[in-house]
Amino acid sequence: MSNPQQAESSAKPPGQRPDVIIVMGVSGCGKSTVGEALAARMGWAFHDADSFHPPANVEKMRAGNALNDDDRWPWLDRLNAVLRHHVARRQPVVLACSALRQRYRDRLAARLSSALFVHLEGSFELIENRLRQRNHAYMPSSLLRSQFETLEAPRNAHTVDIAKSVDEIVEELERELIAAQPPARD
Repeated sequence: MSNPQQAESSAKPPGQRPDVIIVMGVSGCGKSTVGEALAARMGWAFHDADSFHPPANVEKMRAGNALNDDDRWPWLDRLNAVLRHHVARRQPVVLACSALRQRYRDRLAARLSSALFVHLEGSFELIENRLRQRNHAYMPSSLLRSQFETLEAPRNAHTVDIAKSVDEIVEELERELIAAQPPARD
């Protein structure tokens, strides 16, 4: 169950650079592309949440069926463990993950002191067009409508319009992160 206090405490504190950036949004919005480009620019580790789905989840989606919460909980817990592993080793990390509901974002950010959610936002039509032009291993474009219906607007996220280029998005995010850096001490 979602805990609002947990969600609020997992957001990036003002003036603090996050250890974790979670690039979120519906399928086809560019999470992996933006996340990977941002991680490369920042010199951070990158993970795509899709790589962590168990085979049963992949087969369910490949068949055109949306996942339910029982399918997602172990997957989200595994992702949280990966993020905490990076933080414990002081290795900043970017994760691309749909994280469509607040309770999923709460689960991802559990026990993380500073995580920044980046919501890649765009119209259904734009994203549907992108999905038709790509070949995803198991995510059919027929599930896009259910993703939009599931999406809960994030409370504590930096929202980016995906009509911008990947370079523009990464530059905007990098500026936000640099602005969050505390001043250097002499």
